Amino acid sequence: MHLCIGGLIACIAVICRCKVLKAMQGLFLSQFGLPSLVPCIHNTLHTLRHLSSFNTHYSNLLSHGALATSPVLIHIRGSRHHSLPSLQAPVNPVTITDMRKYLSSRGVPFQDGYSCLCIASPLKASCGDRSGAADKRSFGLYIDKTTGSFLCMQTQVQGSWEELKEYVALLQRDGNTAILSPQQACENARSLDNRLEKEREAQEGQKIWMASKAFSDLLKEESEYVKAMFSMSKISSATLKKFCVKFYRPTQSLVFPWFSPHTLSLKGIKMVSVREDVGTNNLYTQLTLPRPARYHNLFGLSLIQQSDSQVVLTGHEVDTLAVSQATGIPSLTLPRGPSCLPPVLLPYLEQFSKVTLWLGKDPASWEASRDLSRKLGPSRCWLVRPGEHQPSPRDALASRVSLSGILRNAVPAEPQAVVSFRQLRQDVLGEMKNKDRLAGVRWSRFSQLNRILKGHRKGELTVLTGPTGSGKTTFISECALDLCSQGVGTLWGSFEISNVRLARVMLTQYTRSRLEDELERQPQLCHTWADRFQELPLYFMTFHGEHNIKIVLETMKHAVYLYDISHVVIDNLQFMMGQESLHVDKFALQDHIISAFRQFATSTSCHVTLIIHPRKEEEGSLQMASIFGSAKDWTRVGGTGRRMLQVVKNRYDGEVGAFPLEFNKTTLSFSGPPAKNPQPPPKPQGKVRGESSKAVKKLLLLQTRSSLNRPNQIKV
Repeated sequence: MHLCIGGLIACIAVICRCKVLKAMQGLFLSQFGLPSLVPCIHNTLHTLRHLSSFNTHYSNLLSHGALATSPVLIHIRGSRHHSLPSLQAPVNPVTITDMRKYLSSRGVPFQDGYSCLCIASPLKASCGDRSGAADKRSFGLYIDKTTGSFLCMQTQVQGSWEELKEYVALLQRDGNTAILSPQQACENARSLDNRLEKEREAQEGQKIWMASKAFSDLLKEESEYVKAMFSMSKISSATLKKFCVKFYRPTQSLVFPWFSPHTLSLKGIKMVSVREDVGTNNLYTQLTLPRPARYHNLFGLSLIQQSDSQVVLTGHEVDTLAVSQATGIPSLTLPRGPSCLPPVLLPYLEQFSKVTLWLGKDPASWEASRDLSRKLGPSRCWLVRPGEHQPSPRDALASRVSLSGILRNAVPAEPQAVVSFRQLRQDVLGEMKNKDRLAGVRWSRFSQLNRILKGHRKGELTVLTGPTGSGKTTFISECALDLCSQGVGTLWGSFEISNVRLARVMLTQYTRSRLEDELERQPQLCHTWADRFQELPLYFMTFHGEHNIKIVLETMKHAVYLYDISHVVIDNLQFMMGQESLHVDKFALQDHIISAFRQFATSTSCHVTLIIHPRKEEEGSLQMASIFGSAKDWTRVGGTGRRMLQVVKNRYDGEVGAFPLEFNKTTLSFSGPPAKNPQPPPKPQGKVRGESSKAVKKLLLLQTRSSLNRPNQIKV
């Protein structure tokens, strides 16, 4: 009854804008003595504040004292705890200048860190003095300079910039007497399903952890065998005990714990197992609890002291053990390999004035080091260049190479304006020696693409064109899925078909079977495949139809920062041309949009794939100039014969060519079943035998380096 009356009065006061009703509301509260209505009305107004005219009336209600209570238990709306933000970027994203201006105008002292702004946490009343100069340890809330999202280190509450502004305003309104229960803030943000899943994963991780054996409890022969199996024979038992590493016998796995840096309670585990390869090297598989999207662990963080000012970041847990044992320098492991650093972990790295990235021994780890240094702040980052005399920490310890000497030879990450060949020498010789590795990630389903393009590389732009019905989206979805299955973070911008339909096609391509036929007979099998597909680093933009390119680019930049995206697919470019001025030349506008995507690929070191509809051509005469046709002038090449992919431009090494494509309607894919010993097919010569040029649907592929051309001066 109280909720209905209070909510009704609040709604009428907002909609009718009547001062009499506002006075009645205050009189009703004072005369009838219903203090329980205060939080009800407060929550109702809190929900309705999104109305365009509500902010003014809400302020008036507060000024009349109708909602004045002390203290007030405030709940942050939508505060997220280990949840993934949406890929829908805000229309007006917050900038670091906006953050500084707001905090200064509110009188909130802050410290300017490397990647975050640090303020005294308003989520706890006992955080200390918020008005004057605060102790460095009281700056317990970190605001990401790029996204504005915040993390309170003490309460582990996360939220957006708008939520932080709202809470600071309410806190100052109540004279710094507001309090917040971290448990309630976290519980309000989680759905029941998420809580149950998190509890189930925590219980499973706890069971495995309790059943695992410390190395001190193993027999000497078994301990030596396990160390040799994981290539860590030189790691001492004291180091394993220091980092609390265990061994799980049922699956023959190493178990690395995730401890809370504050309470030292177990939050999760990572299990690493060995899978023997046909060669002499071992392949490692890993499993995390909780699942990878929620596994935000910097292995070794619980051992960091407040006085530590430098740290070594590695890509594997055994490398961290080697660095700590050989040098005594604090070392941490990235949670999901050398190419991923979730922004939620940046606050834990703010205390370090020197961060050395030693992520591996291959060219890919060197490229990942340079990418991550931009996120951490290049001014404090140093990079270990992989080479013959600078292997991974694990190999260096096994070979008795001085790890301290390798760290002293690290190079600064901050780029220089002018360099000589002396600075470029190692990079040049490294490219000459590791030409195959620098070619990028190779496709496992399309050996013909490997033969022509050599691999998929960051910082490049690929343009795919073909007539309507030739299978552009289907082909590129399988190519992107192939790379995504190998760990390449992929972002899809599907403006033509819905994300649900696209994900269904990709799931069919992933399983190479029709799951809908098995849904009724074997529902558990379908859920198993869906669980595996869900763990892929695959994301979708929520755009559909025509959108402005500025909003699309802002969303892409947002996703690259949050999820370490390496490949962006845009399907298709024509849906960004309809939002622009009709008085601009369409060919110049298309050049400008392509130039914007090329610049994005260069600045973010991300591969961008564009699908473009060609202009109307005669049958069989599709060529590179066809992509500069009308944005709405689509055509279809006659005939229902075979398809083929033709690479007409390759800026990496200049090799071009064509090969036929066979479409499997059952699996919705252009690749056949994986062969045991795949061999690259012979280079096609001329036309496909038995088919005329009119009976072949062509997909035209152009791949360019993302060298910046001068963009056309067009107002978009």
